[in-house]
Amino acid sequence: MKVLVTGLNGFTGRHLAAELLAAGHSVVGLKSDLLNFDGVLEEVRDSKPDAVVHLAGISFVAHGDINKIYNVNILGARNLLVAIDKFIPNVGLVMLASSANVYGNQDELLSESAPLRPLNDYAVSKLAMECMAKTWLDRLPITIVRPFNYTGVGQSKSFLIPKIIEHYRLRKSEIELGNVDIARDFSDVRDVVTAYRLLLEKKISGEIFNICSGKAVELGKLLKTCSEISGHYIEVVKNDAYIRNNEIKCLVGDNTKIRNSTGLQLGYNLNDTLEWMLNDVG
Repeated sequence: MKVLVTGLNGFTGRHLAAELLAAGHSVVGLKSDLLNFDGVLEEVRDSKPDAVVHLAGISFVAHGDINKIYNVNILGARNLLVAIDKFIPNVGLVMLASSANVYGNQDELLSESAPLRPLNDYAVSKLAMECMAKTWLDRLPITIVRPFNYTGVGQSKSFLIPKIIEHYRLRKSEIELGNVDIARDFSDVRDVVTAYRLLLEKKISGEIFNICSGKAVELGKLLKTCSEISGHYIEVVKNDAYIRNNEIKCLVGDNTKIRNSTGLQLGYNLNDTLEWMLNDVG
């Protein structure tokens, strides 16, 4: 397949490109800003891909520009769908990346049918994007993925785990964090992009899929694992400035549907991911 990937030069986009190329597919990116409607139209028309993966958008929950979060994550996605509908109506699959943040704060294993309770503007923008996309289901083969937390080599240090990894790599004596009494479902980006590739190849549309490990890990346990791998101890200093309003205490997903639908087998556990990141010399 020829796959158009928005956000190709981002963290997930780079790993997805490597995954697709290794499987024999070709990859093109979208250079235009998603809010540049004419630019998006022109690029989709000229590229004529067999499938589209929409990764681009505001992905940082604490992003300061609220208007940009809503404009890019909703209107940008809509511009892309308009272009696809106009120029490649027979596209094999359109995959839209939403977020597990749409579930909010629920202390249970979350399936795709769990109640949706977004607690911040980022999560609301992603849920609104999902609702907008559903209005196109009668015209386009759309599938929505809801990735839970995932990480790996190349992720921005504005995200939690890369920040922690950097402190261990530099042998810092302490690290400032917010609430450490939280638990998250952490996946390896390599497993995430494998799941995306399998969905593309099987052309599964009209569905929503959690992308997750199915296991919750407490932040304190993650820090302990980093200490064990690196042989270095870091003292945690609590900084209230890093504690978000409406902080989600626990977020863990059920990955039964994606495994049953694609045959996905997770290749990495959290220890593997942390070792990969701690030992990366790039």
